[in-house]
Amino acid sequence: MQAGSERVRSGGCTCGAVRFHLRGEPDRVGICHCTSCRKETGGVFMPYAVWPWASFESTGETRCWEGRSFCPTCGSRLFSLQEEAGEVEIKLGCLDDAPTDLAPTYELWIWRRERWLPALADTEQHMGDRPVSGPSGARASGAPVEPG
Repeated sequence: MQAGSERVRSGGCTCGAVRFHLRGEPDRVGICHCTSCRKETGGVFMPYAVWPWASFESTGETRCWEGRSFCPTCGSRLFSLQEEAGEVEIKLGCLDDAPTDLAPTYELWIWRRERWLPALADTEQHMGDRPVSGPSGARASGAPVEPG
């Protein structure tokens, strides 16, 4: 769907009580293998895309657990609102169009990746979180610490 010249993607929960719309293209698309994402999805990794906060709108009631929003009726995991970072992380499986045209450019927490699952070709590989640049520079190195 197009809004003016800007692409709009839509998605929602299984029962239809929660809907969301995203304007424009995501800032990044990734796959996470961390323990939290594995448990949240019930799968061995979680594909997601991150859009600027201003590009996101939703309708319907959601509940939240540790920053992860889900539908209280059907339990579908939908998105993580990261207000402090000005971003929203969308679970790719919640988008209406499948398959999507979004392809991951990086993988996180690869030391948790199943041994039978090969690295995704032509993507950055990170032992933990992506390096974050900003006023304080890159994330400190060291052993990965799993997200909560």
